[in-house]
Amino acid sequence: MMLKYPYLLFLLLIIPALIAWYVWKWKDSTPTISVSNILSFGKRKGSWKVILMHVSFGLQLIAVSSMIIAICRPQTFDSRNTSRIEGTDIAIALDISSSMLATDLQPNRLSAAKDVAQKFINQRVNDNISLIVFSGESLSLMPLTNDRAALVNSVRNINPGILNDGTAIGDGVSSAINRLTSGKAKSKSIILLTDGTNNAGEVAPFTAAQLAKQKGIKIYTIGVGTNGSIQITDPYGFSTTTMETKIDEGALKNMAELTNGKYFRATDSKTLSNIFAEIDKLEKTELDVEKFTQTDENFMPWLCLALIAVILSYLLRYTILRRIP
Repeated sequence: MMLKYPYLLFLLLIIPALIAWYVWKWKDSTPTISVSNILSFGKRKGSWKVILMHVSFGLQLIAVSSMIIAICRPQTFDSRNTSRIEGTDIAIALDISSSMLATDLQPNRLSAAKDVAQKFINQRVNDNISLIVFSGESLSLMPLTNDRAALVNSVRNINPGILNDGTAIGDGVSSAINRLTSGKAKSKSIILLTDGTNNAGEVAPFTAAQLAKQKGIKIYTIGVGTNGSIQITDPYGFSTTTMETKIDEGALKNMAELTNGKYFRATDSKTLSNIFAEIDKLEKTELDVEKFTQTDENFMPWLCLALIAVILSYLLRYTILRRIP
């Protein structure tokens, strides 16, 4: 048995104080008479009512002690076992350039990516996840955290236009590496999602991949959408433009291969969802965790003991030990 609040046991110090008070009060209330000789009283036994008065006080002490133990919350743990969980550090680097508004994935590339990212985050219960967005530059939106609600909310609120337009793949990967460096998990990985070719930023994609390899970080790259002419609708649906896009599959494959990751191609929403499901199966690390299971609260027997002691004490006081005025 263990106590949830063991520091409350100091309240038991009141018991010696109550005993001292009782002894002092008993001596003070004992009647006396002066006699010349006590031989006639030598064999006189104490009254059984006096003994019951001491029993009544003892019952009160039991009641107080039991109540104090009850508020300390005694608990027992029925089992202790070692289980294995799967956890890792993951950084999601999401392209939010204007081309991600193309409608070849429904409702558009960015919205489809956000949907599968949110589902992925909700499934990774034991992982620390970081969120990075990039276009012409990169921005770290969330540090490594296990707060899935905050991560999902952050993904949901991602909108294009918050950064200069362009596709700085290397900068996005570099920001992801910086976030993962602080993580303590043995397994670290980056999920890079983009629909274009690196045309901005200060760090080349291959250089960023080399840095990831040095730090033991895998990169899973995902090329989103189709090559060629695409229709882009602004976020408010007022205008539509046509532009040419081409995914640099060679660069994305090289980055994945260099870091022992994997390259994926998503040309529709269903394929993109399947890719994240596959990554969910691939990127897991088993950890041993010792757990106590089925905690039982055991304060009720102590409360019952206190109640019984109080009832018996009052029964004695108002029946056998009752004083008639």
